[in-house]
Amino acid sequence: MEKLYKAYYKSPIGNVEIISDEEYILALDFIEEEITKDSFEAVPEVLKKCVEEIDEYFKGTRKEFTVKVKVHGTKFQEKVWNELQKIPYGKVCSYKDIAAAVGNEKAVRAVGGANHRNKISIIIPCHRVVGKDGSLTGYGGGLWRKKWLLNHEGVKIK
Repeated sequence: MEKLYKAYYKSPIGNVEIISDEEYILALDFIEEEITKDSFEAVPEVLKKCVEEIDEYFKGTRKEFTVKVKVHGTKFQEKVWNELQKIPYGKVCSYKDIAAAVGNEKAVRAVGGANHRNKISIIIPCHRVVGKDGSLTGYGGGLWRKKWLLNHEGVKIK
């Protein structure tokens, strides 16, 4: 069994837990627990780099992430997550756009399901997916966070 590492980050919209192995980011999610300390003792370089890049993102100086991620899902979910990473900072796509991009424009609900199962928030930017009319729809971290992230990126929300 591979060794996993954790780091925590206090973002403007809540505490973030980041999990990695020696080479890849495996999860990044908002948590409700209080963070007692920021710890970098004996963690892999990829985890340190991820915390640095997330900090830069929240400070408005980073628009693309370079840390390596490893996802685990169905082939369809992995195709969706790959497409999400192509949505540029400050832009949004509809669920239908993503479904079409992965080869099945009728799979709108399945795209929503893949978004819901995304374990690497922000880096795999499921917050950039909106309804076909541009409206905000579900986000695992809460719609208020999705709205904040999109506003932070300069997206005008309906």
